[in-house]
Amino acid sequence: MASATGLNVGNDRPVVTRFAPSPTGFLHIGNARTGLFSWLYARHFGGKALLRIEDTDKKRSTQEAIDVIFDGLGWLGLEFDDEPVFQSTRADRHAEVAEKLLAAGRAYKCFATPEELAEMREQQRANKQPMRYDGRWRDRDPSEAPEGAPYTIRIKSETEGETAIDDAVQGRVTVKNNEIDDFILLRADGTPTYMLAVVVDDMDMGCTHIIRGDDHLNNAFRQIQVIRAMQGVEQGWEEPTYAHVPLIHGNDGAKLSKRHGALGVRDYRDMGILPEALFNYLLRLGWGHGDQEEFSMEEAISLFDVSAVNKGPSRFDMKKLLNMNGNYIRKADDARLATMAAKLIGDHADEALLTEAMPVLKTRARDMNELAAGAAFLFKQRPLEMDEKAAGLLTDESRSLLSSISGRLQAETDWTIEALEANLKAYAEELGLGLGKLAQPLRAALTGTTTSPGIFDVLVLLGREESLARIDAQGAA
Repeated sequence: MASATGLNVGNDRPVVTRFAPSPTGFLHIGNARTGLFSWLYARHFGGKALLRIEDTDKKRSTQEAIDVIFDGLGWLGLEFDDEPVFQSTRADRHAEVAEKLLAAGRAYKCFATPEELAEMREQQRANKQPMRYDGRWRDRDPSEAPEGAPYTIRIKSETEGETAIDDAVQGRVTVKNNEIDDFILLRADGTPTYMLAVVVDDMDMGCTHIIRGDDHLNNAFRQIQVIRAMQGVEQGWEEPTYAHVPLIHGNDGAKLSKRHGALGVRDYRDMGILPEALFNYLLRLGWGHGDQEEFSMEEAISLFDVSAVNKGPSRFDMKKLLNMNGNYIRKADDARLATMAAKLIGDHADEALLTEAMPVLKTRARDMNELAAGAAFLFKQRPLEMDEKAAGLLTDESRSLLSSISGRLQAETDWTIEALEANLKAYAEELGLGLGKLAQPLRAALTGTTTSPGIFDVLVLLGREESLARIDAQGAA
């Protein structure tokens, strides 16, 4: 466990965590949260947060997927210490550890053929026994195998007693050692298995704390077998503190999947989520600090500890994320939002005008795409293209009303929100109409839609000349 100073109790090592995604697709939102927790823990204790790319699956690992990981982590603001480690470059070191274990009698050569192993599993299945390797080559002399026969290298797992993990999230978890089989370390072709590569890399990187999804909890018991076996062979093989974080579920309680919506970090960026909003939302999925809902990165670093992570799964709620994102948009710098919105609108967008309009525009938006859509009216060319609802409002009667409104506004000398509001309210009273009867066709004429900022804000943002030109274009003439 970690002390208040962030030292690994018992050996006084500074905290070192790692995030180890596999580049076989997008950066999954659940993996991103685990990476965030690991990063925050190291930052909280002034330690190191390291990144390892587990790219040993050459058929599925691509440079594009690696770039997606780097891009997503950078977008979230997670900068790791040291250069990233690529697992695929360390196969020789993995094999070296397997050979050292073999030489020390802590591993052995297994000459069982695929056919023999398949028969073994079939018998276990028929007898309703646990499906695990039966140790048939554990105590046999390799000379009994045919000359030149291929072999794997298997760990000689402990068979007596039990292995306990004092997990920083799950609490104490225990497994009997006779339930852990002699798993393969090195395949017959000389390539390392995941179980070997992960633990060798963790030890060589000096990791003191392994923070990852609880789907890896069973793996920890196997990996401890390797660590303990190597402790009498090499220096530096100290058991880390484990923290297995529950997975994220959908709002219906089922494991998060594509049917719940976006799964990758890049998807949320494309949806118009701000990075600080996603950072905060992922932080709050399974972790909390009293009733506080929003945290700056500095606050998160100051307060985060895995001991406050819930033992049960968290539920991902898109509505809550969008509400939080809307809050962050309203707090965000106007010039920054204008730059982001301009990229979504296109080359014809005017950032200066967007910045001026942002205090009005951002009050309604829950994501950047909504914000850009709500600002698009500022840059439309006449004649405006009307959406279906807006076109439905422009009846002959409303077009005639627009012509009279234009005449009224032509005489207005004070083009401010206050003056325009007073003018049109007075005109509505003169006509015996509610203000909405004027505002609805006016909004359609000015924006081409039926949703926009307040109608007087729209008039001021468009300016006198453009506003009157748009109204006249839809008038009865």
